[in-house]
Amino acid sequence: MAALRRRRDRPKFGPDGRPTGRVAQMRQVYGMTKTADPSVTWWMLGVFVGVLAVALLIGVLTGHPIYLTVIGLPIAVLGALVVLARKAEAAAYSQIEGRPGAAGAALRSIRRGWDIDEQPVAVDARTQDSVFRGVGRAGVVLVGDGAPHRIGKLLEAERRKVARVLPSVPVHVMQAGSGEGQVPLKSLGRRVQRLKPVMTKDEMSQVQRRLKAIGGIRMPVPKGVDPLRARPDRKASRGR
Repeated sequence: MAALRRRRDRPKFGPDGRPTGRVAQMRQVYGMTKTADPSVTWWMLGVFVGVLAVALLIGVLTGHPIYLTVIGLPIAVLGALVVLARKAEAAAYSQIEGRPGAAGAALRSIRRGWDIDEQPVAVDARTQDSVFRGVGRAGVVLVGDGAPHRIGKLLEAERRKVARVLPSVPVHVMQAGSGEGQVPLKSLGRRVQRLKPVMTKDEMSQVQRRLKAIGGIRMPVPKGVDPLRARPDRKASRGR
């Protein structure tokens, strides 16, 4: 009864006026995916029909065509939804590829086992190249987001900073992108998750605390201001 009450009280429309139901969300995902990849419809139909055909064939061979077809129907629907999910993921990555922060978005798709910083730990203000950091049982991973010929220097500087604080912890360096030697966005999460664990959860927590002590991006000091020579305003302190 409580579950039915929560479902009944759940708002049918979100703040943007769009429906919040499961079917409505799937329609939105399908529409977004079809815009980026029109072949998704044919892939879904192909998987759906293919699974039903296999179920029907097995049913004919075993003498239970109707029974196997009924069983194969939800499996066919599930197969079509799996295709939609994969195509939607690829479409989402294709939309953010090449944009600043795309590597961070790909890393945050990792659901468990890794602690990914929300903000980049290093940024080149002129080129918008950035480095994102994650901590897991495999050690520390640094992912560069930027042009291959530029991001290497920023990655190496961050790697040295981490190595000074954590000399015995593995540091994995990667570059996100579609160039040679880079990891595509859609494969970045899987590549990180495949790294071999070498630490316990307690050791991972200790590494996280040490890295938080390093801090993140430091805001630049305005040009012409020397913080070592700055003097307090005595008149302002006396209320004048």
